Amino acid sequence: MESGIFHTTYESDMALRRTPLMRLRLILVIAAALIFPFLANGYQLTLANQIGITAIGAIGLNILTGFTGQISLGQGAFMAVGAYSSGLLAARLGMPWWLTLPFSCIITAVVGAIFGIPSLRLKGLYLAIATLAAQQIIEWLITHWTVLTGGVEALVVPTPTLFGIRMNDDFNFYWIMLLLLSATTLFAVNLFRTKIGRAFIAIRDQDIAAEVMGVNTFQYKLLAFATSSFFVGLSGALVAQYRNIVNYERFTIETSILYLAVIIIGGLGSVSGSIYGSVFMVLLPAILTNLGRALGGVIPGMSRLIPFIQQGVFGITIILFLIFEPEGLAKIWRDIKDYFRLWPFSY
Repeated sequence: MESGIFHTTYESDMALRRTPLMRLRLILVIAAALIFPFLANGYQLTLANQIGITAIGAIGLNILTGFTGQISLGQGAFMAVGAYSSGLLAARLGMPWWLTLPFSCIITAVVGAIFGIPSLRLKGLYLAIATLAAQQIIEWLITHWTVLTGGVEALVVPTPTLFGIRMNDDFNFYWIMLLLLSATTLFAVNLFRTKIGRAFIAIRDQDIAAEVMGVNTFQYKLLAFATSSFFVGLSGALVAQYRNIVNYERFTIETSILYLAVIIIGGLGSVSGSIYGSVFMVLLPAILTNLGRALGGVIPGMSRLIPFIQQGVFGITIILFLIFEPEGLAKIWRDIKDYFRLWPFSY
């Protein structure tokens, strides 16, 4: 009976997966991710790609909000910066699609750092209002800077190809998404094992105490905004390349609220929780839509009610998680693992 985890070397103590069971679960997840696209149909691959893109953006937001404690309502705007940067670089400058990804990430990181400057003096609700202002400012620039963005007209992005193969096909794009999601997850997990990541957490827990201990809070807050925006920009750039079209309506305040819901339901301050929340928030509307279609023949007008039902379920879900499990799906999964690990002495 396992009664504890004891390590005899620093290497085993610092490993990302410390026990054989944890390593086995990781191997099974990797195997399932590699096999899935060969068994899934087009609709399922589309949902998987949406989950991956959402997870990358959610991890970026969790770095800022969950780990550093800086509330942001500008997620949609920063995604728009990444999407328009990638689309414009490809459409106007003829840059290869794969090269537009890092450039759009860097541009978004710079923009995020600029809007993170108020975090030196603001926190909590006031910082949230400042990031909401960023959302409105960037939306206004996109819709009115017609020479650059085209205004309210959609920006058409060239089809991404590699060696003559169309890469935004559901099957091909899945591998791009999976690679970038894996890299983002690995980076985020290791980030909080470093001095920088620990400084982020110290600022979240008590910024005054962190500053007394020698943490340059302003520098690390700006770095948190830049790091978060980097991955949010990557998420937006992937949307642009996957959809071949960029429109400001895809990146409104509703998008910002959706991503906040993702990390709240998945678990604040949890990288894996960002992925769980993305799965939940992408699959929930899909399930409700399919259920509405199935009941369409039984309940007249059901198809018209589905959008309102989705919004209602969306709000109720957030409220229930905040009341009954504030730490989200990550905590629920952790409790399940602890139960079976300690069974039959689970009390």
